[in-house]
Amino acid sequence: MKSRGPYRRHSTPFKLQLCQDIRSGVIGRRDAQRTYGVSANLIQLWLTQFDRGELSDEEAEASVIAEYEAQIAALERKVGQLTMELDL
Repeated sequence: MKSRGPYRRHSTPFKLQLCQDIRSGVIGRRDAQRTYGVSANLIQLWLTQFDRGELSDEEAEASVIAEYEAQIAALERKVGQLTMELDL
């Protein structure tokens, strides 16, 4: 039996763009599955969320901002740690 590997997380902008492309006819569902290696069930879930308005530009921006804030916090911790090492 083949291992699936680690779980992947797809960004909200990626999901939004893929759903917009599928709904506008730029790419078909099967082509999206093959191209991006995403299951049919996952694409259907995203399309349902897209149709309900649960995937939006505001959510995409919020997720990007949250990622940036997490990176900033990690860098601030690192700077604090390095500052303490220099003080010693």
